[in-house]
Order: sequence, then structure tokens, then C-alpha cells
Amino acid sequence: MKISGGLQENGIVVGNAYDKYGSRNPVVRWIMKGFADALSSLVTKVDPETIHEIGCGEGYWVLDWNKQGIKARGSDFSEKVIDLAHENAKDRGVSPSIFAARSIYDIEPGRDSADLIVCCEVLEHLEQPEAGLAALQRVATDYVILSVPREPIWCVLNLARGKYLTSLGNTPGHIQHWSTRTFVDLVSRYFDIVEVKRPLPWTMLLCRVKH
Repeated sequence: MKISGGLQENGIVVGNAYDKYGSRNPVVRWIMKGFADALSSLVTKVDPETIHEIGCGEGYWVLDWNKQGIKARGSDFSEKVIDLAHENAKDRGVSPSIFAARSIYDIEPGRDSADLIVCCEVLEHLEQPEAGLAALQRVATDYVILSVPREPIWCVLNLARGKYLTSLGNTPGHIQHWSTRTFVDLVSRYFDIVEVKRPLPWTMLLCRVKH
């Protein structure tokens, strides 16, 4: 699978800096298995016919869900990373039209709606996360899955592995920081919280549209 490898667009790092899904490092594999198991269990619980992943990067999850028989599509603000998603789709015999270059702020009801909206590892990059949540609220018809790094654990683990020392362990591009409690408090203003998962070092929420 083609990944961005630190590719930048308008000064912003897009996609994945390295192939975390294909890593042979046992610690990385354990951490990613925790994330994958948590996400997969929530998707299974929803049992959607359609998924729209907002902030899909190179398309790893969208392509995996399509392989499972779910009608999934993805969008990302970066045209460069969507070009990679198009290539990855073609390599797997999937129509690249399931991927579109579109900011979270520009998603629209109908066009971007689905049984399940997934938005993982996006909100921490936004200058206006509340506006991002409001956009998700507009397009969501039922369920939403969100995930963000769990602080301060995320930064502490970066420091423990000797990364980003001058920024006290903060990953480049992360401009928002939440503990599980503060993230739940924020999201609950927009959605009903159905389930909270804590795969190390993330907070992951299954939410439902407020009625």
C-alpha cells in the first residue's frame, strides 16, 4: 500500500508518516492491533451498509471495509493524499471514485451522509474542532465513530521513545489535546455517547445523532 511518508501539503503533514499498518516492530504491531480491534468491534456493532470516512488518508480502512462487502467511501482535505488513495484503489481493483478531496468543513448532507460516519485522527489537527464536529453533525444520519490521541499519555509515550523532545512529545500537527474525559465532554455537546473505548494511546467513541 502506498503511503505519504511525511508528504506535506500547504505546510501540513498529510496521511501517514510511515507504514504503521505494515510495521514489523512488535510494539507498533501491538498498538495498531488495539486500535484495529476497537474500531472493528464498533463497526460490527453498528453493522452499517454504508460508511463515509472523513480524513481517510491513503484509504486503508475504506478499502478494507469494501473488501468486507460494505459500501465505503472516503474523503480528505489533501489532494496529494487522495491521489495516493486513488492509486491504492486501482491496485486493488476498486474504483478510485470512492475517494474525494474535500475538507471536513465542506462536507454536505446527502452527498456525504452514510449509515456510519468515521472520523479518526482528524480533530486534533483542526484549528476549529467545534466547527468540525458541527460539520459531522450535519451529515450524520445515525452513528459516528471518532478517535483522538489520549493525552497526556500520547506525549509521554513519544518522550519515552525519544521522539519530539523539543516539543515535549507533541506530534507535529497536533494542535488540540484531550484527555478521555475532556473529549467526551466536548463530543457530548454534539452527539449522544454510546460507548467509550481506550485502545492505548487513543480515546475512541461510538456516538449517535441526538434526537
